Amino acid sequence: MANIGFISLGCAKNQVDCERMMFRLQEAGHTVLADVGGADVVVINTCGFIDSAKAEAIDFILRTAQLKEQGAVGKILVTGCLSQRYQEEILTQLPEVDGVLGTGSYTEIVAAVDALLEGRQVASFGSIDAPEEETGRILTTPEHYAYIKVAEGCDNRCSYCIIPYLRGKFRSRSMDDVLYEARLLAASGVKELIVVAQDTSRYGTDLTGGTRLLPQLLRELCAIDGFRWIRVHYVYPDEIDDELIQVLATEPKIVKYLDIPIQHCNDKILKLMNRRGDGNYLRQLFGKLRKAIPGLVLRTSVITGLPGEGEQEFLELCEFLKELRLERVGAFPFSPEEGTSAAEMEYPDSQIAQERAQLIGQIQSRIMDDYNERMLGATLDVLVDGYDEEYCQFYGRSYADSPEIDGRVWIASEEALSEGSFVKVCIDGIVDGELSGYLLEE
Repeated sequence: MANIGFISLGCAKNQVDCERMMFRLQEAGHTVLADVGGADVVVINTCGFIDSAKAEAIDFILRTAQLKEQGAVGKILVTGCLSQRYQEEILTQLPEVDGVLGTGSYTEIVAAVDALLEGRQVASFGSIDAPEEETGRILTTPEHYAYIKVAEGCDNRCSYCIIPYLRGKFRSRSMDDVLYEARLLAASGVKELIVVAQDTSRYGTDLTGGTRLLPQLLRELCAIDGFRWIRVHYVYPDEIDDELIQVLATEPKIVKYLDIPIQHCNDKILKLMNRRGDGNYLRQLFGKLRKAIPGLVLRTSVITGLPGEGEQEFLELCEFLKELRLERVGAFPFSPEEGTSAAEMEYPDSQIAQERAQLIGQIQSRIMDDYNERMLGATLDVLVDGYDEEYCQFYGRSYADSPEIDGRVWIASEEALSEGSFVKVCIDGIVDGELSGYLLEE
């Protein structure tokens, strides 16, 4: 049996795929290492969504190739979106790579590793529309939180997005399978469950002929003992109905935080993007959510430099963000992806797109400063994530902070705090854009 190292890149959904591959290999008798050093096979699970993600993946492949040349690792197997997207190019242009698996071939990981160990090259690309096969996972997150992927693929066909061509059509997991996995996670000590999919809001529509099952799923997840927080990511605005809002507002375990990617607010740009709804709908939706869910923290993502975005359209986006004052906004310059219709359209040059993204960042920084100021004096429930040796302080997250993408809450405490515990913190300061406070005795 061999030692297998893993490098997981990209989104949380990719991380779940990686955890499933780890489990399959361990179940087959291989040893999954905590690091890649000394690995007989290194599996690099890649993202291939935009240029920066592709560059990161190639950089990791080349760095691992250097380790291979030095004899520190053995074979290199590239999996995930980059391998699905560039099926022939990876093996021909990166000869250091020994094998590739597409996104439809994750279940073949054991056979692929065995073939590499026998000296055979691997190139396997199964159907990206096949149903999800259930398996276990080896969690790579801290023990107190985990992601649960409820669906694979996407049917939205946004003009700028390559994901449907890499991940296939939208396929929901059965509710029984999701709930079974969730109960296992709760039993293992997970306190925060983060629900993800490429389009979480459409969960179940492919199973029922169009009926959304996300509200029912969330109620069932909330009924599981052990979870303290349930967080929902990637809810598309056109699929948020009154039933979902009612569940989000009334279920105490669901944190008052929503990730709703809008990408833009200008009607013309939204139409060119093949997005449903318009700027007026978005304004009404966010107002409705704020009214129904007091204290709601909203996260979104926007793209600058899209085809059709001139100064007027960009200024409309800036004014929209100033008006709506969403607490969390990620701005990304447009990346023309070959194979998408948007890449064939006329669009501003990359420098303009980058500058516009930076301007959005400046606007959002001021909004975040105001939000942080309003939090001074508040008492927050904070989930302890760890201890920072450099700053000699514990840190954690409030309901307003999703792991990896949002900030921390710094905790002044004379006593040791257990990772994964919940504590009450009185906010009395702001440090580099993050909240800080002192521990309140229970």
